[in-house]
Amino acid sequence: MASGVDLGSSSESQDPYERLGISADAGFEEVQQARETSLKAAGDDPMARARIETAYDAVLMGRLRQRQSGTISSAAVTASRLESQSTTTAPTSPVNSSALLTRIRNLSLPNPKLNSATFLPSLRLVDGQGLVVRLIAGGIGLLLLLAAPTAVDLVLALSTIGLFISQVKRGRRPLCALGWSLAFVALGLVLGAVVGALFATQAGLPFNPILLQAVPAYLVLLAGALLLL
Repeated sequence: MASGVDLGSSSESQDPYERLGISADAGFEEVQQARETSLKAAGDDPMARARIETAYDAVLMGRLRQRQSGTISSAAVTASRLESQSTTTAPTSPVNSSALLTRIRNLSLPNPKLNSATFLPSLRLVDGQGLVVRLIAGGIGLLLLLAAPTAVDLVLALSTIGLFISQVKRGRRPLCALGWSLAFVALGLVLGAVVGALFATQAGLPFNPILLQAVPAYLVLLAGALLLL
C-alpha cells in the first residue's frame, strides 16, 4: 500500500485517497504517514501543499460522516477515534486540519447534551441605545394601557412579543426566549390576579379592576425586557 503521493501523477485527482496515495480502508497511521510523505515531496510549493491538506481534511471528514451514519467498519472506527484523539497533538500546517475537524465534530455530533446554562436566565440591565428604546416603548405601552383598558389583551400580547425579541437580540436562542417570555407573562398574570383579589373587596377604588390585573403583568414583562439576558 502506498504511503505517499506521486505529485506528478495524482496530485490533480479529485479523490482525496488517490491524492494521498492510500486506499479507502487505510488505517490512521497510514493516513498520517501519507500526509507527511506528501508534504515532504511537495517541498515549498504552496499549491501542492494546500491540495494535500485539503485531501487530508476530506479523509478526516469522510471518516467522521461514516462513523455518525453507522456505515464505517470496526477497523475504520478505531482509526477514526485515533484521528479524533490526535487533534490536540497534530502538527501545525498552513491549513489547520485538526481545528477544522474539531469544529465539524462539535457541530454535527448527534444528540448533543444541552448546556443547562443556555436555559437559565441571568439578569443584567440593558445599556446604551437599547435601554432608551425599551424605556420609550415601555412608556408608550403603559400610557396606552392606562388610556384604553379595553386594549389590555393587545398591549400584553405586544409586550410578550417585545420581550421575546429583546432576548433574541441579546443572544438567547429563539426557543429559550419563547419559553421565558411565556413564563414571564404567566408570572405577570398570576401577580395581577393576586393584586386584583387583594383590592376586589375595597369599594370606591379609582382604578378599573381590569387595570389592577393588567398593570402588574405589563410591568413584569417590561422588567424582563430591561433585565433578562
